[in-house]
Amino acid sequence: MGNEPRMPENLIFSHYQVSPLMAADAAEVMPLSPDLGLSTLEAHRSEIGWSLPGGQTLTHAHLDTILADQNSVYRLTEGGLEKIEAYSPRTNRYYSLMPTPNAPTMLISGIPMHRIKDTTPHQDTKHKLKALEKPYGRILDTATGLGYTAIQAARTADLVITVEFDPAVLEICRANPWSAELFTRPNIQPVIGDSADLVQAFPDGCFNAVIHDPPTFALAGQLYSGEMYRQLYRVLKPGGHLFHYIGNPDSRYGATTGRGVLARLRQAGFRVVPKGRAFGVLAVK
Repeated sequence: MGNEPRMPENLIFSHYQVSPLMAADAAEVMPLSPDLGLSTLEAHRSEIGWSLPGGQTLTHAHLDTILADQNSVYRLTEGGLEKIEAYSPRTNRYYSLMPTPNAPTMLISGIPMHRIKDTTPHQDTKHKLKALEKPYGRILDTATGLGYTAIQAARTADLVITVEFDPAVLEICRANPWSAELFTRPNIQPVIGDSADLVQAFPDGCFNAVIHDPPTFALAGQLYSGEMYRQLYRVLKPGGHLFHYIGNPDSRYGATTGRGVLARLRQAGFRVVPKGRAFGVLAVK
C-alpha cells in the first residue's frame, strides 16, 4: 500500500492524455496521466469508460467531450467535467488553459501567452532565463502569468517576488498542475497588483535581477513606459540584469515595439543587448 502512487488532488486531462485510451482496442489496463504529463497511473477499462484508482471514472461521454475540444483542458469532478477557464470582470478578459505536448499555455481572450510554434512553454521560459543569465539573490518577476518563469528562477534564486495584475489568472494557476510550485515553494512570493504601481514601493537597489515579460503594449502600455524602466533601473543593484520580453523581432509588432523599448531603456540608463533567440533584450545597470 505504501508504494502506491499518490492521486493528485485535481484530475486534469486534455486530448493528449486521453487519446491513447480511444486507440486501446483490446487493452484492459492503460497508463494515463491525471496531471497533464507530470505523473502516470493505471486506468482500467469498464463498461462505461475507464476507472481510475481513486474510484473516479472517465466515461465515454467525458472522453468524447475532451477529444472534441483540443484547445482546452478539463478537470474531472464528482459532478462531471469542468473546463479550466475564468472570466475576469476586472479586465474583461477570458482566460483558459490550452494544452501542448509539454506544459500547457494560457489563452488570453484566445491569444496564447507563450510561444508554442516550434517550441514549448517550458523551452520558451528557459530561453528567457538563459538570456537573463543564472538568477540569484532577489528576483522581481513583473508578470506572473502561469508562473513558469518564477518557478524556474526560484531554483537558483533566494527569493522571487512575482506580480500578477489579474486575480483570475491565479485561479487558472491553481488549477494547472504545472503551476503548483508557484504556491508551494517557500522562496516564491506571489503578489496581486499592478507592477507599474508596486515597483515604486520597493527600495533602491533591492533586486539582483528583474524578469519583465508583460502582456502586449495594447493590453499593458504602462509596463512599457519610460517611467516604468526608470523605476526598474532604480530597484536594481549596480550591475543588475533586466530581461525584457518583447516578441518576435522579425514580426511587425516586435520590430516596432522593440525600437521604442530599446530607446526608452537606454534613456533610463541601461546598457542594452538584443537577445533574439529569447525574443527580447538584456538590459544591464
